[in-house]
Amino acid sequence: MNRSAQLARLDERFDVLVLGGGATGLGTAVDAAARGYRTALVEAADFANATSSRSTKLVHGGVRYLQNGDVHLVREALHERIVMRKNAPHLVRALPFLCPIYNIFEGPYYLAGLKAYDVLAGSKNFGHSRWVGRCETLRRMPGLRKRGLYGSVQYWDGQFDDSRLAVALARTATDLGAVVVNYARAVRFLCDGERVSGAVVRDEEGGGEHEVRARAVVNATGIFVDALRQLDDPHARKLLALSRGTHVVFAQAVFGGHDALLVPRTDDGRVLFAIPWHDHVVVGTTDVPAESAELDPAPSRDEVDYILHHFNRYLEHPIQRGAALAAYAGLRPLVSGDAASTAKLSREHFIDIAKSGIVTITGGKWTTYRKMAEDAVDTAIEAASLSPAPSVTADLALHGSTGAAPPRRGDAYAGYGTDETALRSLEAEDASLATPLHPRLPYTRAEVVFAAREEMARTVDDVLSRRTRALFVDVDAAREAAGVVAGLMARELGRPPEWESAQVAAFEAIAGRDAAPIR
Repeated sequence: MNRSAQLARLDERFDVLVLGGGATGLGTAVDAAARGYRTALVEAADFANATSSRSTKLVHGGVRYLQNGDVHLVREALHERIVMRKNAPHLVRALPFLCPIYNIFEGPYYLAGLKAYDVLAGSKNFGHSRWVGRCETLRRMPGLRKRGLYGSVQYWDGQFDDSRLAVALARTATDLGAVVVNYARAVRFLCDGERVSGAVVRDEEGGGEHEVRARAVVNATGIFVDALRQLDDPHARKLLALSRGTHVVFAQAVFGGHDALLVPRTDDGRVLFAIPWHDHVVVGTTDVPAESAELDPAPSRDEVDYILHHFNRYLEHPIQRGAALAAYAGLRPLVSGDAASTAKLSREHFIDIAKSGIVTITGGKWTTYRKMAEDAVDTAIEAASLSPAPSVTADLALHGSTGAAPPRRGDAYAGYGTDETALRSLEAEDASLATPLHPRLPYTRAEVVFAAREEMARTVDDVLSRRTRALFVDVDAAREAAGVVAGLMARELGRPPEWESAQVAAFEAIAGRDAAPIR
């Protein structure tokens, strides 16, 4: 993906213009382009910059949604996780979860509930739930608290790398002929009479504006959909209630094993996960109301304490705040309702058609991104009177899924998704690029160059947060690597020395803020 070439194509005329480069927007662009529609997507920041890179890294039906009685959502998500693994096997894998039992009467209860989860999954389930004895549980999860443990209930769900899947979707869209541009903000709408016919898009990197004409406009801006709707109609009612979820990341050694842990009930009735991911453990999440949409929300100290408090109940050797290597937070776009808390608001998606014809798609979650995109395009076809064409994404392999070499980094189960052949080619051209980016990070300098050259990375944060996952696994190592990344990107993108220093300073501000709650 070459940003300059993609930007120049925005002057073409399109059938579908997608606003927003997160999971739903990228999925919508892929769906539309795969049907044969001339498609463009613009993202105001980087792909998956907000919610879509800050998930719990699960491809799941939603055990806790089943507890809330959201059977339709669970059934749909369980179907979609099969599709995700089939279409992106290099990034999605099945993962066993253990739910430890310290009260003998809880064992049959949780086993029955998870058997119901299996039934909803149907014949293409990732694996069957079963009882696991005490000895096997401790062998597979050696860091678990031994006292009072009877055993565990095992069930299966999926895991993935969220921002890497977003990049795969962006590259799939361009493979299909779509125009995809990051750092391109829609600042106002174009109209023919009372109907929207496109948007004026500002190049946030180089300046200047482009008039992007399209027959259908889809607002898929996640936590920002209300702002876009009110840009079209200042009186449009708000659709969302926002919730912040925080995660804390530890070294794999604090827990041991390669299975995930389900904490079935916290003090406030939530569930908590501890998930092996890229040789680390991601623990979360919280669910607290957020007042306003933020691109890069900070984790709070209270939320980190909440996670530590509940996680430590299950550890043989409780850990302290200083053991955390990273923390991150994201905002969820929940469809507003009368629920008493954000934890109870619907995770199902919602589609709105404005009087101007703008289609807004919001809510949902990563696991159901493909179905959300399909529904959004179906609605856009009707709203803009496009020639009908069926969705084909249920059987569409994503970029990098065929012939991909096994990942050479991270644990044996978690795919990373970078083109290994291209990296080896870069390293053969310049041996210095085979040098590790940092002693504690599993990335090379070649990956920085590749990200800038082929994956439209434009900032140090793009590379360390989303093309690699350095900031999400070791915040201090990421900070120490920022200067090297800035230098490599400056050389690749033709940037002056002052750009390097500004980029390092900007990344330091982001990393320092994320590190504060775990210090």
